Formats: sequence, structure tokens, C-alpha cells
Amino acid sequence: MSPRRNKPKSKSGKGGRAKNSHEEERDLATSHETIEEHHEGIYMVRRITGSGSTKPYRCPGCDQLIPMATPHTVAWVEHDVESRRHWHTACWNKKEHRKPRIERTRNAPKY
Repeated sequence: MSPRRNKPKSKSGKGGRAKNSHEEERDLATSHETIEEHHEGIYMVRRITGSGSTKPYRCPGCDQLIPMATPHTVAWVEHDVESRRHWHTACWNKKEHRKPRIERTRNAPKY
């Protein structure tokens, strides 16, 4: 049996190895992030897998809960990470076809 070889430490001193440019390109290529253009602006859209979802969120499209470990979509206006919202994927896909939400009292006229 050959002796165990230690992996070289990175320059940061944390014991991990440094990434080369090929590995960085592969990380970007496997990202589930896309750019979509909507009438409100350009959105950064990321698909989240069920294993990547660690807490429940409220979908702004249907106002229902997105349970933990449920695949969904995260979207935000480009250059504004504070506007990031978690959506059901179906709600995000129908976003352009939905009318603005107007809250009315129970007996209010609909005109």
C-alpha cells in the first residue's frame, strides 16, 4: 500500500485547494441562474432545488406558502438584490399574464 499523500493547501490557509479558471467556468455553467426581460425590467432568475430550500417562503404571486424542501424560483430585478422574492415556479411563469391585485371589501362594487 502506498503512503497517503496530503493535498496542497491553498494560499488562504484554510486547507482547501485554489480553483483554477476552468473550475470557475464550470461553476458558472452549472448555475441555474438566467436573465429574463419583463415589462418591469430585467430580472435575474434562479431555480432552487428541493434540497436547496431550507425554510418556508411566501409566494408573492398566489400569497400561499412554499414549504421547505420544495423546488421553486427566486427572482430579483437586476442590480437590486433587496427585491429578491421566492415564487412557485408556476406562479413565476404566469407572472406576465396576471392582472394587478386589487383588494376590495366583501360588499364593494367591482367597477
